[in-house]
Amino acid sequence: MRTLRGLMSELNSSVSDLSPNASIPEPREAFDSVATRARKQANRSSVANLEVMRNVELQALWKNVRGSQKYLPAIPGRHIVLEQANWVELDAATWKAKRQAHIFLLNDHLMVATKKKIRMDPSNMVNGDTDPKPMTTLVAEKCWALQDIDMIDLASMSNAQDRHEMAQAISIRSGHESFTYRYERPSSSEKTNLLHAFRRATEELRQAFRADKAMDIKNQEAMRYNTASTGTMSKPTDKLGSHSDPQDRPEVLIEVDGKQQNLRWVEGQIDELDIDIALQRFEEAVRQVEKLRSIAKGLKGSSIAQHSITTKVDGRADKLAGLVTQRLTDTHSHSKATQMNVAWLVRLGFDDRARESFLKARSGTITTQARRCIFEGDLQDYIFQVSFVYFTIMKNTVKIYQQCFPPPMMSACVKWAKEQLDGFNVILARQLSSIQRGSQTWNECMEQAKEHAMLVDEVGLDFKGLVRVKGDDEAV
Repeated sequence: MRTLRGLMSELNSSVSDLSPNASIPEPREAFDSVATRARKQANRSSVANLEVMRNVELQALWKNVRGSQKYLPAIPGRHIVLEQANWVELDAATWKAKRQAHIFLLNDHLMVATKKKIRMDPSNMVNGDTDPKPMTTLVAEKCWALQDIDMIDLASMSNAQDRHEMAQAISIRSGHESFTYRYERPSSSEKTNLLHAFRRATEELRQAFRADKAMDIKNQEAMRYNTASTGTMSKPTDKLGSHSDPQDRPEVLIEVDGKQQNLRWVEGQIDELDIDIALQRFEEAVRQVEKLRSIAKGLKGSSIAQHSITTKVDGRADKLAGLVTQRLTDTHSHSKATQMNVAWLVRLGFDDRARESFLKARSGTITTQARRCIFEGDLQDYIFQVSFVYFTIMKNTVKIYQQCFPPPMMSACVKWAKEQLDGFNVILARQLSSIQRGSQTWNECMEQAKEHAMLVDEVGLDFKGLVRVKGDDEAV
Protein backbone atom coordinates (compact mmCIF):
# COMPACT_ATOMS: atom_id res chain seq x y z
CA MET A 1 0.00 0.00 0.00
CA ARG A 2 2.75 2.47 0.86
CA THR A 3 4.56 1.75 -2.43
CA LEU A 4 1.36 2.20 -4.45
CA ARG A 5 0.59 5.48 -2.68
CA GLY A 6 4.10 6.79 -3.52
CA LEU A 7 3.78 5.80 -7.17
CA MET A 8 0.32 7.42 -7.40
CA SER A 9 1.60 10.70 -5.93
CA GLU A 10 4.49 10.76 -8.40
CA LEU A 11 2.09 10.01 -11.27
CA ASN A 12 -0.19 12.87 -10.23
CA SER A 13 2.74 15.28 -10.09
CA SER A 14 3.89 14.18 -13.56
CA VAL A 15 0.40 14.64 -15.00
CA SER A 16 0.17 18.13 -13.50
CA ASP A 17 3.53 19.03 -15.07
CA LEU A 18 2.25 17.95 -18.52
CA SER A 19 -1.09 19.76 -18.22
CA PRO A 20 -1.85 22.05 -21.27
CA ASN A 21 -2.92 24.85 -18.92
CA ALA A 22 0.52 25.02 -17.39
CA SER A 23 2.47 28.17 -18.24
CA ILE A 24 5.57 27.96 -20.41
CA PRO A 25 8.55 27.92 -18.11
CA GLU A 26 11.57 30.15 -18.42
CA PRO A 27 14.79 28.50 -19.65
CA ARG A 28 16.12 28.12 -16.14
CA GLU A 29 12.77 26.84 -14.93
CA ALA A 30 12.58 24.52 -17.92
CA PHE A 31 15.99 23.14 -17.07
CA ASP A 32 14.93 22.62 -13.43
CA SER A 33 11.68 20.90 -14.47
CA VAL A 34 13.56 18.58 -16.81
CA ALA A 35 16.03 17.73 -14.04
CA THR A 36 13.17 17.14 -11.63
CA ARG A 37 11.38 14.85 -14.07
CA ALA A 38 14.60 12.98 -14.71
CA ARG A 39 15.14 12.55 -10.98
CA LYS A 40 11.57 11.31 -10.52
CA GLN A 41 12.03 8.93 -13.42
CA ALA A 42 15.20 7.63 -11.77
CA ASN A 43 13.35 7.20 -8.49
CA ARG A 44 10.60 5.27 -10.22
CA SER A 45 13.21 3.11 -11.90
CA SER A 46 14.95 2.47 -8.57
CA VAL A 47 11.62 1.50 -6.97
CA ALA A 48 10.90 -0.88 -9.83
CA ASN A 49 14.41 -2.35 -9.60
CA LEU A 50 13.96 -2.79 -5.84
CA GLU A 51 10.68 -4.65 -6.37
CA VAL A 52 12.31 -6.88 -8.99
CA MET A 53 15.22 -7.62 -6.65
CA ARG A 54 12.85 -8.48 -3.79
CA ASN A 55 10.85 -10.79 -6.04
CA VAL A 56 14.04 -12.56 -7.10
CA GLU A 57 15.04 -13.03 -3.44
CA LEU A 58 11.59 -14.40 -2.59
CA GLN A 59 11.70 -16.84 -5.50
CA ALA A 60 15.17 -17.98 -4.41
CA LEU A 61 13.75 -18.57 -0.94
CA TRP A 62 10.97 -20.75 -2.36
CA LYS A 63 13.53 -22.72 -4.36
CA ASN A 64 16.02 -23.29 -1.53
CA VAL A 65 13.57 -23.90 1.32
CA ARG A 66 10.94 -26.56 0.80
CA GLY A 67 7.44 -25.57 1.86
CA SER A 68 8.29 -21.89 2.24
CA GLN A 69 5.92 -20.76 -0.51
CA LYS A 70 3.02 -22.19 1.48
CA TYR A 71 3.88 -19.91 4.42
CA LEU A 72 5.12 -16.92 2.42
CA PRO A 73 3.20 -16.40 -0.82
CA ALA A 74 4.05 -13.40 -2.98
CA ILE A 75 2.29 -10.21 -1.92
CA PRO A 76 3.24 -6.60 -2.77
CA GLY A 77 5.91 -5.24 -0.45
CA ARG A 78 6.96 -8.54 1.14
CA HIS A 79 10.72 -8.92 1.26
CA ILE A 80 13.52 -10.58 3.24
CA VAL A 81 15.10 -8.38 5.91
CA LEU A 82 17.66 -10.78 7.39
CA GLU A 83 18.77 -14.36 6.85
CA GLN A 84 20.97 -16.25 9.32
CA ALA A 85 22.30 -19.80 9.46
CA ASN A 86 24.24 -21.62 12.23
CA TRP A 87 21.34 -21.60 14.72
CA VAL A 88 20.46 -24.62 16.86
CA GLU A 89 17.03 -25.37 18.33
CA LEU A 90 17.26 -26.32 22.03
CA ASP A 91 15.05 -28.52 24.15
CA ALA A 92 13.15 -26.23 26.54
CA ALA A 93 13.57 -28.62 29.50
CA THR A 94 17.17 -29.84 29.15
CA TRP A 95 18.74 -27.06 27.00
CA LYS A 96 20.24 -29.78 24.79
CA ALA A 97 20.57 -29.22 21.05
CA LYS A 98 17.83 -30.86 18.99
CA ARG A 99 18.59 -29.83 15.41
CA GLN A 100 20.17 -27.13 13.29
CA ALA A 101 17.98 -24.22 12.24
CA HIS A 102 18.00 -21.44 9.66
CA ILE A 103 16.17 -18.20 10.51
CA PHE A 104 14.56 -15.93 7.90
CA LEU A 105 13.27 -12.54 9.03
CA LEU A 106 10.89 -10.84 6.62
CA ASN A 107 9.20 -7.48 6.96
CA ASP A 108 6.00 -9.15 8.19
CA HIS A 109 6.89 -12.75 9.15
CA LEU A 110 9.56 -14.84 10.85
CA MET A 111 10.26 -18.30 9.43
CA VAL A 112 12.47 -21.06 10.86
CA ALA A 113 13.75 -23.81 8.58
CA THR A 114 15.56 -26.96 9.64
CA LYS A 115 18.01 -29.19 7.79
CA LYS A 116 16.67 -32.57 6.77
CA LYS A 117 18.09 -35.39 4.68
CA ILE A 118 16.08 -36.36 1.62
CA ARG A 119 16.91 -39.32 -0.59
CA MET A 120 17.35 -38.55 -4.25
CA ASP A 121 15.34 -40.27 -6.96
CA PRO A 122 17.47 -43.12 -8.45
CA SER A 123 16.09 -42.32 -11.90
CA ASN A 124 17.85 -38.96 -11.77
CA MET A 125 21.26 -40.43 -10.87
CA VAL A 126 24.13 -40.27 -13.36
CA ASN A 127 27.34 -42.21 -13.92
CA GLY A 128 25.60 -45.45 -13.09
CA ASP A 129 25.48 -44.80 -9.34
CA THR A 130 22.90 -47.25 -7.99
CA ASP A 131 23.26 -46.19 -4.33
CA PRO A 132 21.83 -42.67 -4.09
CA LYS A 133 23.12 -40.74 -1.09
CA PRO A 134 20.74 -38.59 0.95
CA MET A 135 20.83 -34.89 0.18
CA THR A 136 20.58 -32.26 2.91
CA THR A 137 18.05 -29.51 2.27
CA LEU A 138 16.19 -26.85 4.20
CA VAL A 139 12.54 -27.47 5.05
CA ALA A 140 10.22 -24.78 6.42
CA GLU A 141 9.34 -25.83 9.97
CA LYS A 142 7.62 -22.85 11.63
CA CYS A 143 6.40 -19.46 10.51
CA TRP A 144 4.77 -16.67 12.52
CA ALA A 145 3.41 -13.21 11.83
CA LEU A 146 5.58 -10.61 13.58
CA GLN A 147 2.68 -9.11 15.50
CA ASP A 148 1.89 -12.53 17.03
CA ILE A 149 5.31 -13.27 18.58
CA ASP A 150 7.87 -11.87 20.99
CA MET A 151 11.61 -12.43 20.74
CA ILE A 152 13.43 -12.47 24.09
CA ASP A 153 17.15 -12.34 24.80
CA LEU A 154 17.86 -15.13 27.29
CA ALA A 155 21.34 -13.84 28.14
CA SER A 156 19.88 -11.12 30.38
CA MET A 157 17.40 -13.50 32.00
CA SER A 158 19.62 -16.47 32.87
CA ASN A 159 21.24 -17.18 36.20
CA ALA A 160 24.93 -16.49 36.72
CA GLN A 161 25.86 -20.13 36.19
CA ASP A 162 23.84 -20.38 32.95
CA ARG A 163 24.70 -16.94 31.57
CA HIS A 164 27.76 -18.13 29.63
CA GLU A 165 25.89 -21.06 28.11
CA MET A 166 22.86 -18.95 27.13
CA ALA A 167 24.81 -15.87 25.99
CA GLN A 168 23.83 -16.50 22.35
CA ALA A 169 20.31 -17.85 23.02
CA ILE A 170 16.90 -16.36 22.25
CA SER A 171 13.36 -17.42 23.00
CA ILE A 172 10.45 -16.98 20.59
CA ARG A 173 7.06 -16.90 22.29
CA SER A 174 3.80 -17.33 20.40
CA GLY A 175 0.76 -17.54 22.65
CA HIS A 176 1.36 -20.35 25.14
CA GLU A 177 4.20 -21.89 23.08
CA SER A 178 7.87 -21.12 23.51
CA PHE A 179 10.82 -22.09 21.30
CA THR A 180 14.49 -21.66 22.21
CA TYR A 181 17.34 -21.18 19.73
CA ARG A 182 21.07 -20.63 20.24
CA TYR A 183 23.68 -19.33 17.83
CA GLU A 184 26.59 -21.77 17.49
CA ARG A 185 29.40 -19.19 17.48
CA PRO A 186 29.79 -17.71 21.00
CA SER A 187 31.71 -14.57 20.01
CA SER A 188 29.49 -13.61 17.10
CA SER A 189 27.19 -10.58 16.97
CA GLU A 190 24.57 -12.29 14.81
CA LYS A 191 22.15 -12.67 17.72
CA THR A 192 22.29 -8.94 18.45
CA ASN A 193 21.75 -8.15 14.78
CA LEU A 194 18.71 -10.43 14.71
CA LEU A 195 17.20 -8.84 17.83
CA HIS A 196 17.70 -5.32 16.47
CA ALA A 197 16.31 -6.23 13.05
CA PHE A 198 13.29 -7.93 14.62
CA ARG A 199 12.48 -4.93 16.80
CA ARG A 200 12.91 -2.54 13.89
CA ALA A 201 10.70 -4.64 11.58
CA THR A 202 8.05 -5.00 14.29
CA GLU A 203 8.01 -1.25 14.91
CA GLU A 204 7.76 -0.48 11.19
CA LEU A 205 4.90 -2.97 10.88
CA ARG A 206 3.07 -1.30 13.77
CA GLN A 207 3.56 2.14 12.26
CA ALA A 208 2.23 0.93 8.91
CA PHE A 209 -0.78 -0.60 10.65
CA ARG A 210 -1.48 2.64 12.51
CA ALA A 211 -1.15 4.63 9.28
CA ASP A 212 -3.54 2.31 7.44
CA LYS A 213 -6.00 2.45 10.32
CA ALA A 214 -5.82 6.25 10.45
CA MET A 215 -6.38 6.39 6.68
CA ASP A 216 -9.40 4.09 6.97
CA ILE A 217 -10.89 6.27 9.73
CA LYS A 218 -10.26 9.39 7.63
CA ASN A 219 -11.97 7.80 4.62
CA GLN A 220 -14.95 6.77 6.75
CA GLU A 221 -15.29 10.28 8.11
CA ALA A 222 -15.09 11.69 4.56
CA MET A 223 -17.82 9.29 3.41
CA ARG A 224 -20.05 10.26 6.33
CA TYR A 225 -19.49 13.95 5.58
CA ASN A 226 -20.35 13.45 1.90
CA THR A 227 -23.42 11.44 2.83
CA ALA A 228 -24.55 14.16 5.24
CA SER A 229 -23.99 16.93 2.67
CA THR A 230 -26.20 15.19 0.10
CA GLY A 231 -29.05 14.93 2.57
CA THR A 232 -29.08 11.14 2.70
CA MET A 233 -27.93 10.97 6.30
CA SER A 234 -29.69 8.19 8.14
CA LYS A 235 -31.31 8.49 11.53
CA PRO A 236 -29.21 9.40 14.55
CA THR A 237 -29.61 5.88 15.78
CA ASP A 238 -27.69 4.67 12.72
CA LYS A 239 -24.77 6.86 13.65
CA LEU A 240 -24.75 5.49 17.16
CA GLY A 241 -24.98 2.02 15.73
CA SER A 242 -21.90 2.64 13.63
CA HIS A 243 -19.94 3.38 16.77
CA SER A 244 -20.99 0.02 18.14
CA ASP A 245 -18.80 -1.63 15.51
CA PRO A 246 -15.84 -3.22 17.32
CA GLN A 247 -13.41 -1.48 14.96
CA ASP A 248 -14.83 1.94 15.89
CA ARG A 249 -14.91 1.41 19.64
CA PRO A 250 -12.44 3.51 21.57
CA GLU A 251 -9.43 1.57 22.81
CA VAL A 252 -9.28 0.93 26.55
CA LEU A 253 -6.37 2.90 28.02
CA ILE A 254 -4.84 2.34 31.45
CA GLU A 255 -2.70 4.81 33.33
CA VAL A 256 0.44 3.12 34.67
CA ASP A 257 3.15 5.20 36.34
CA GLY A 258 1.79 8.33 34.73
CA LYS A 259 1.71 6.84 31.19
CA GLN A 260 -1.25 5.68 29.12
CA GLN A 261 -1.05 1.99 28.19
CA ASN A 262 -3.41 -0.22 26.22
CA LEU A 263 -4.55 -3.80 26.73
CA ARG A 264 -1.84 -5.01 24.35
CA TRP A 265 0.71 -3.74 26.84
CA VAL A 266 -1.08 -5.62 29.63
CA GLU A 267 -0.85 -8.83 27.59
CA GLY A 268 2.88 -8.22 27.29
CA GLN A 269 3.14 -7.88 31.06
CA ILE A 270 1.28 -11.17 31.50
CA ASP A 271 3.73 -12.82 29.09
CA GLU A 272 6.62 -11.51 31.19
CA LEU A 273 4.90 -13.00 34.25
CA ASP A 274 4.77 -16.37 32.50
CA ILE A 275 8.50 -16.15 31.82
CA ASP A 276 9.25 -15.28 35.45
CA ILE A 277 7.17 -18.25 36.62
CA ALA A 278 8.83 -20.62 34.16
CA LEU A 279 12.30 -19.51 35.27
CA GLN A 280 11.19 -19.60 38.95
CA ARG A 281 12.13 -15.99 39.57
CA PHE A 282 9.70 -15.79 42.46
CA GLU A 283 10.34 -12.23 43.68
CA GLU A 284 9.89 -10.75 40.19
CA ALA A 285 6.82 -12.92 39.57
CA VAL A 286 5.14 -11.96 42.86
CA ARG A 287 5.87 -8.28 42.21
CA GLN A 288 4.37 -8.62 38.71
CA VAL A 289 1.22 -10.25 40.11
CA GLU A 290 0.80 -7.40 42.59
CA LYS A 291 1.26 -4.87 39.80
CA LEU A 292 -1.27 -6.51 37.46
CA ARG A 293 -3.82 -6.88 40.25
CA SER A 294 -3.44 -3.19 41.03
CA ILE A 295 -3.96 -2.37 37.34
CA ALA A 296 -7.08 -4.54 37.16
CA LYS A 297 -8.46 -2.98 40.34
CA GLY A 298 -8.03 0.48 38.84
CA LEU A 299 -10.11 -0.38 35.76
CA LYS A 300 -13.40 1.13 36.89
CA GLY A 301 -14.82 1.94 33.46
CA SER A 302 -14.45 -1.46 31.77
CA SER A 303 -15.78 -4.38 33.77
CA ILE A 304 -15.10 -6.86 30.94
CA ALA A 305 -11.42 -5.94 30.69
CA GLN A 306 -11.16 -5.94 34.48
CA HIS A 307 -12.66 -9.42 34.74
CA SER A 308 -10.42 -10.74 31.92
CA ILE A 309 -7.21 -9.42 33.46
CA THR A 310 -8.20 -10.57 36.95
CA THR A 311 -8.99 -14.09 35.72
CA LYS A 312 -5.67 -14.44 33.87
CA VAL A 313 -3.64 -13.07 36.77
CA ASP A 314 -5.41 -15.23 39.38
CA GLY A 315 -4.73 -18.36 37.34
CA ARG A 316 -1.05 -17.57 37.13
CA ALA A 317 -0.94 -16.59 40.80
CA ASP A 318 -2.35 -20.02 41.72
CA LYS A 319 0.32 -21.73 39.59
CA LEU A 320 3.01 -19.58 41.17
CA ALA A 321 1.70 -20.35 44.66
CA GLY A 322 1.95 -24.06 43.88
CA LEU A 323 5.64 -23.72 43.01
CA VAL A 324 6.37 -21.63 46.11
CA THR A 325 4.45 -24.10 48.29
CA GLN A 326 6.58 -26.96 46.96
CA ARG A 327 9.68 -24.92 47.73
CA LEU A 328 8.35 -24.24 51.22
CA THR A 329 7.80 -27.95 51.78
CA ASP A 330 11.36 -28.72 50.69
CA THR A 331 13.06 -26.02 52.79
CA HIS A 332 10.82 -25.81 55.88
CA SER A 333 13.72 -26.52 58.23
CA HIS A 334 15.57 -23.34 57.22
CA SER A 335 14.34 -20.21 58.92
CA LYS A 336 15.32 -17.61 56.31
CA ALA A 337 14.09 -19.66 53.35
CA THR A 338 10.80 -20.35 55.14
CA GLN A 339 10.31 -16.66 55.93
CA MET A 340 10.85 -15.76 52.29
CA ASN A 341 8.50 -18.46 50.97
CA VAL A 342 5.76 -17.59 53.46
CA ALA A 343 6.12 -13.88 52.62
CA TRP A 344 5.60 -14.63 48.91
CA LEU A 345 2.51 -16.74 49.61
CA VAL A 346 1.05 -14.07 51.88
CA ARG A 347 1.58 -11.40 49.20
CA LEU A 348 -0.14 -13.65 46.68
CA GLY A 349 -3.10 -14.05 49.05
CA PHE A 350 -2.44 -17.68 50.01
CA ASP A 351 -1.58 -17.24 53.69
CA ASP A 352 -3.82 -20.17 54.68
CA ARG A 353 -2.02 -22.44 52.25
CA ALA A 354 1.35 -21.26 53.61
CA ARG A 355 0.34 -22.05 57.20
CA GLU A 356 -1.12 -25.46 56.40
CA SER A 357 1.80 -26.51 54.18
CA PHE A 358 4.41 -25.47 56.74
CA LEU A 359 2.75 -27.25 59.67
CA LYS A 360 2.06 -30.34 57.58
CA ALA A 361 5.72 -30.52 56.57
CA ARG A 362 6.82 -30.18 60.19
CA SER A 363 4.46 -32.97 61.22
CA GLY A 364 6.06 -35.19 58.62
CA THR A 365 9.50 -34.33 59.99
CA ILE A 366 8.49 -35.33 63.54
CA THR A 367 7.08 -38.64 62.32
CA THR A 368 10.16 -39.41 60.23
CA GLN A 369 12.66 -38.57 62.97
CA ALA A 370 10.69 -40.45 65.64
CA ARG A 371 10.70 -43.59 63.51
CA ARG A 372 14.48 -43.46 63.37
CA CYS A 373 14.60 -44.00 67.14
CA ILE A 374 15.17 -47.73 67.59
CA PHE A 375 14.28 -49.60 70.78
CA GLU A 376 17.27 -51.78 71.76
CA GLY A 377 16.09 -53.02 75.17
CA ASP A 378 16.67 -49.88 77.25
CA LEU A 379 13.23 -48.30 77.67
CA GLN A 380 14.47 -45.21 79.43
CA ASP A 381 16.96 -44.47 76.64
CA TYR A 382 14.23 -44.98 74.02
CA ILE A 383 11.86 -42.57 75.80
CA PHE A 384 14.73 -40.10 76.04
CA GLN A 385 15.25 -40.21 72.24
CA VAL A 386 11.57 -39.97 71.28
CA SER A 387 10.73 -37.19 73.72
CA PHE A 388 13.80 -35.20 72.67
CA VAL A 389 12.82 -35.49 68.99
CA TYR A 390 9.19 -34.47 69.61
CA PHE A 391 9.75 -31.46 71.85
CA THR A 392 12.86 -30.15 70.07
CA ILE A 393 11.11 -30.09 66.71
CA MET A 394 8.01 -28.58 68.35
CA LYS A 395 10.14 -25.82 69.84
CA ASN A 396 11.87 -25.03 66.53
CA THR A 397 8.58 -25.13 64.66
CA VAL A 398 6.93 -22.63 66.98
CA LYS A 399 9.99 -20.38 66.81
CA ILE A 400 9.99 -20.32 62.99
CA TYR A 401 6.22 -19.89 62.92
CA GLN A 402 6.44 -16.83 65.16
CA GLN A 403 8.98 -15.29 62.78
CA CYS A 404 6.85 -15.91 59.68
CA PHE A 405 3.25 -15.31 60.75
CA PRO A 406 1.56 -12.47 62.67
CA PRO A 407 0.38 -13.02 66.28
CA PRO A 408 -3.33 -13.31 65.34
CA MET A 409 -2.50 -16.54 63.46
CA MET A 410 -0.66 -18.08 66.44
CA SER A 411 -3.68 -20.12 67.56
CA ALA A 412 -3.23 -22.51 64.61
CA CYS A 413 0.35 -23.24 65.70
CA VAL A 414 -0.70 -23.85 69.33
CA LYS A 415 -3.38 -26.26 68.10
CA TRP A 416 -0.78 -28.07 65.99
CA ALA A 417 1.61 -28.36 68.97
CA LYS A 418 -1.17 -29.80 71.14
CA GLU A 419 -1.88 -32.44 68.48
CA GLN A 420 1.79 -33.41 68.42
CA LEU A 421 1.79 -33.66 72.22
CA ASP A 422 -1.23 -35.97 72.09
CA GLY A 423 0.65 -38.13 69.57
CA PHE A 424 3.64 -38.31 71.90
CA ASN A 425 1.38 -39.28 74.82
CA VAL A 426 0.04 -42.18 72.75
CA ILE A 427 3.60 -43.43 72.12
CA LEU A 428 4.48 -42.98 75.79
CA ALA A 429 1.42 -44.94 76.96
CA ARG A 430 2.16 -47.76 74.51
CA GLN A 431 5.75 -48.11 75.71
CA LEU A 432 4.82 -48.02 79.40
CA SER A 433 1.85 -50.37 79.05
CA SER A 434 3.93 -53.35 80.27
CA ILE A 435 5.58 -51.40 83.12
CA GLN A 436 4.03 -51.26 86.57
CA ARG A 437 2.67 -47.83 87.34
CA GLY A 438 4.70 -46.08 90.03
CA SER A 439 7.77 -48.30 89.65
CA GLN A 440 11.25 -46.84 89.38
CA THR A 441 11.40 -47.40 85.61
CA TRP A 442 7.98 -45.80 85.23
CA ASN A 443 8.97 -42.74 87.25
CA GLU A 444 12.32 -42.33 85.47
CA CYS A 445 10.69 -42.45 82.04
CA MET A 446 8.01 -39.94 83.06
CA GLU A 447 10.58 -37.61 84.59
CA GLN A 448 12.64 -37.77 81.40
CA ALA A 449 9.61 -36.91 79.26
CA LYS A 450 8.71 -34.09 81.65
CA GLU A 451 12.21 -32.64 81.42
CA HIS A 452 12.13 -32.55 77.61
CA ALA A 453 8.62 -31.06 77.66
CA MET A 454 10.13 -28.01 79.33
CA LEU A 455 11.98 -27.24 76.05
CA VAL A 456 8.87 -25.57 74.65
CA ASP A 457 8.84 -23.16 77.58
CA GLU A 458 11.33 -21.09 75.57
CA VAL A 459 8.64 -20.30 72.98
CA GLY A 460 5.86 -19.61 75.48
CA LEU A 461 4.19 -23.02 75.71
CA ASP A 462 3.74 -24.80 79.05
CA PHE A 463 3.32 -28.50 78.23
CA LYS A 464 5.03 -29.95 81.33
CA GLY A 465 1.72 -30.62 83.05
CA LEU A 466 0.16 -32.14 79.91
CA VAL A 467 2.54 -35.08 79.59
CA ARG A 468 0.35 -37.94 80.81
CA VAL A 469 -0.53 -41.55 80.20
CA LYS A 470 -4.11 -42.40 79.34
CA GLY A 471 -5.94 -43.59 82.42
CA ASP A 472 -3.65 -41.68 84.79
CA ASP A 473 -5.66 -39.24 86.86
CA GLU A 474 -2.63 -37.09 87.68
CA ALA A 475 -0.51 -35.12 85.24
CA VAL A 476 3.09 -35.96 85.59
